[in-house]
This record gives sequence, C-alpha cells and structure tokens, in this order.
Amino acid sequence: MTRNCRSVLKLACAAGIILLFLAAPHVLRAQETPKGSPDVKQLNDRVELLEQTIKELKDQLTAIEEAKKNPKVEVIDATYKGDGSVPTGTLTTGAGTTAGTAVPAKKKEDVNDTTFEIYGFAMLDAGYQFGTNHPDWFDTLRVTQLPSFKGQYGEGGKTYWGVRQSRLGVKSSTPTKYGDLKTVFEFELFGTGVDAGQTTFRLRHAYGELGRVGAGQYWSVTNDTDVFPNSFEYWGPPGIPWYRNVGVRFFALKGKNSVTIGLERPGASGDAGRVGERIEGLGGVASKFRWPDLVGNARWDRDWGHIQVSGMLRSIQWRDVNTSDNFDLGGSAVGVGGTLSSSLNFRKNDVGRFSVTYGQGIQNYFNDAPADVGAEIRLGDPRRPFKGVALPIFGMSAFLDHRWNEKFTTAIGYSMIDIQNSNAQSPNAFRQGLYALTNLAWYPAPNVMIGGELQWGRRENFSDGFRSQDFRIQFAFKYNFSKMFKF
Repeated sequence: MTRNCRSVLKLACAAGIILLFLAAPHVLRAQETPKGSPDVKQLNDRVELLEQTIKELKDQLTAIEEAKKNPKVEVIDATYKGDGSVPTGTLTTGAGTTAGTAVPAKKKEDVNDTTFEIYGFAMLDAGYQFGTNHPDWFDTLRVTQLPSFKGQYGEGGKTYWGVRQSRLGVKSSTPTKYGDLKTVFEFELFGTGVDAGQTTFRLRHAYGELGRVGAGQYWSVTNDTDVFPNSFEYWGPPGIPWYRNVGVRFFALKGKNSVTIGLERPGASGDAGRVGERIEGLGGVASKFRWPDLVGNARWDRDWGHIQVSGMLRSIQWRDVNTSDNFDLGGSAVGVGGTLSSSLNFRKNDVGRFSVTYGQGIQNYFNDAPADVGAEIRLGDPRRPFKGVALPIFGMSAFLDHRWNEKFTTAIGYSMIDIQNSNAQSPNAFRQGLYALTNLAWYPAPNVMIGGELQWGRRENFSDGFRSQDFRIQFAFKYNFSKMFKF
C-alpha cells in the first residue's frame, strides 16, 4: 500500500472516531428529548456533515486506487525552456487532475509521444494474359520485358497467380530536441535481380530521419509518390521517375513549401532488376562511378493539390577492360534531367495525377526504362571506333482516380516513354513503350479491397519495325492491417 493510501485510511479512521465521540452524548440525550427539538436537529446536521466528509475521503481513496491501475502521467500547462531547467505544472493521472499540485515537468523529448506502428497487407493477384512477356515478370506489365522479336517468349494465353505484392513494415516516431526521429523498415515478397520471378523477401525501405537530415534506402528525392495511380498492376506507369535508392538528404525547407537536396548511390540500386545492364552495346567495358548522384526537388502543397519540380545530375564513366585488342572504348557521359509533376483535386471525388520528365542518361531513375548509355559509331578513328553517349529519354504519365461512392473507385490513365537511340544500337533495341489501364475497386469492409483491372502495353523496337503488345485482365484481393502503439 502506498503512502498516499495509508494517509487516507488514517483520515477515514480518525473521522469515524470523531463521529462516534460526537454522536454518543447526543444519542443518549435524544432518548430524553422529544423528536423535532433543537438538539436533535443539530445532531442530524453534524451527522450529515461527517457523512459527507467520509464520502469525500472514500472518493479520494478510489481515485488513488484507479491511478495505481493506470499509471499514465502527462504534464500539461508546463513549458519546457530548452535550457535544462525544470518547470512546474499540473499533474494529470488516469483518475483525473489534481489541480494546483506542483510536480516536476518532463522535458519535451521525454513526453510519452513515441509511436510504433506495424503495418502491411496480404494481397492475391490472379489474371489472364492474352499476350506474352519475359517469364520472370509473369505478373507484371513491363513494356521493356515484352518480346523484341516474334516468338521470343513462346505463345500467349495463360493465367497467372501470385501473392508477391504482400508487404510488411514497421515505422516509428519519437520527439527529440533536434526534431522528430522517424524510422521505417519495410519488406515485400517481390523478388528482383538474382531473385527475379521468385516469391521471396525483398527490402523496400531501411531509412531514418532526424529533423532536417535523412539517410538510408528510401524513395529517391526525384520521386513524387503522389503521381502513382490507384492501380492493381504492381510495376505501374513506365514514364515516371520511380526508384528506391540509398543516400542521404537534407531538408532545406519543410512545410507547405519544401526544398530537399540529396546525394544518392550511382550506378546501382536496391531494384537492380529494373535497370538491367548499365552500359549496353559497349562490349568489354566496365562502369566506373566516381561521384554520387546529385538530386533535389522543390514542392508546393495547397488545398487544390500540389506541384513538384525535381532534377538530377550524374557522372557516368566506363573503362575498357579488354586488353587483348587495339581498341580503347573507355569514356564518360553526363546524365541530367528534370521532372514536373502534380496532383490536382478537380472535385471532391476526382484526383488527377500528372508527370512529365525529360533528360539524358537518367533511365536508371525511371520506373521501367532500358540502358542509360548506348554506343555511337565514330568514323575515321580506328582506335576508338565507338563511343558511349547518354541516351535522351522522354516520359509522361496522366491518370485520373475517381471515387463513385464510399464503396467503389476507378483509376484510368496512360503513360509512355520514348528513347532517342544511338546509331550503333542493335535494331531490336527498345525505343518506345506505351501503357494504359482502367479498373474498378470495391471496398466491402474497412481494410478490404476486391477489384478487377484491364491492362494494355506495347513495345516498339529501334529500327527493325517490330512491335509487340500485351492485354491482361487482373483481379486483386487485398487485406490491410495496422496496429499503432504509444509509449
């Protein structure tokens, strides 16, 4: 029993003894005094007063017992000065407020505002593919993975099933005197790179942020995550920058107007299966990257939506590792580009998502694009008959998300990428990709989504005139979960 409880019990016992002491003479006298006399009335008044006192003591005892069961303590009406001094304030317990009680106040970063969330979803994709594509990407519509010649991946017409989009993540937020400390650690089951085509754990995010500085693997600073449509198809529009990369970033400005600058890992990513070979068509060369990629964005958020401008600058180098010939195929190129993106709230139930990007040697940052560098013929130079050049690329995406009512939504839109190929690339090199979809999603209960989607994609080669396309019907069943903890 706590010290407070013992004090209240002592007060209750003392009050009981006083009650008996005061009541006894009057009880005896009441036997001789007719009912209604002044002495009886005074006695009744005193008894009521003592009973009220005992009741108040019992209420305080109950409050203390409840506080023991719920020990949460917060400090209100107290100001942290930031210099280490300790102010006083009002103590709030689970039983209520003890007004006027001076207690030590906690520092701002020690207040119980730390949150920890476990989240994710289980998702089934099932569909029918009328065309064909690379078997490692059986459940996605990647325009770069469509056939580059007739019969490359066999005949079309097959069903596909998978749970590779399923996801699990944890994130936290803790206030400190330097700003909020935020972390995120997230996995999915979509294998890429050496695990392409497999259902296996794959790291998406491993990132931390404190105040104005962030570091780890996260969405590239060039990304605008608000332009990705509400689609079922995993890979998504090819014509947008959509890349998770390792790097550091500095938030020069935060709020409705924000500016972010970052340095990111060049020539590699956690999503290597998307990029393919970095130096294509230059046999016997190896890539070399001296400097990190410089990236940045500026963003304006308003009630009607947002506008974001982002850009990137990178140095790409390669060296000739083949010493058995008389050629020197080493060289370098500069990658540079910019993106203008926006989401616009047309009406209460309609959101438009738009993105336009142009640059050269920045294919690595696109959602689905081929190599950054191609080979170009150099006439009259026997030692350097080829040189590598950064390939110009244009990409765009335009989608509309519409909510019919609380239970049904639709996404519809189009995206494309276009490459200006170099003259020494093979005739069946990728030149252009087109992508479109529309869907209907039903939300029968909170955290549950069921829907169907129609998808189309087309690939066009560089110079041999070959085109290939794919139609798909995909059904999705998605079950979200999330649990928040506060400390």
